[in-house]
Amino acid sequence: MRRQRQIPTPAAAPAMVTQLYGLERCSTCIRARDWLNSRRIDYRFTDYRAQPIAPATLAVWAQTLGWEKLVNRAGTTWRSLGGAQKAATSDAEWLALIAAFPTLVKRPVVVRDGRVSVGFSEKTFAERFGA
Repeated sequence: MRRQRQIPTPAAAPAMVTQLYGLERCSTCIRARDWLNSRRIDYRFTDYRAQPIAPATLAVWAQTLGWEKLVNRAGTTWRSLGGAQKAATSDAEWLALIAAFPTLVKRPVVVRDGRVSVGFSEKTFAERFGA
C-alpha cells in the first residue's frame, strides 16, 4: 500500500473543506457533487479544464496514487492518443501529456484532510465521509 502524503492546502481553504477536481459536465463528478450536496458536506469544486492543475500538485498526486491510478485509460482521450504518447514513463512525460490533455486525469480527484483519492462510488464516499 502506498504511503499517504499530505497535500498542501491553499491558505484560503479551511483544512476540513473537501476539494473536488474534475470536469463540470462529467457525469461521475455530477454524481459525486450531488452525493455531497445531499449530505450537506462542504466542498469546493475546480474544473481542471478551466483551471489546470499545477504540475507540482499533479506530481504529488502521482507520488501518492501512482500514474497508473491517476490517469484515466478508459476514456476517449486515452484511446485517441498515439502509441508514443501512451508509452509515457517519466513524471515529465506524464505532466506534459496531462498539460496537453487535462481530461486524462481520472475524476473526480478528492482532496480532504491532506489525503487524495480518485473516483466516486457511494460506498467509498460513505466510508471516507462517514455519512
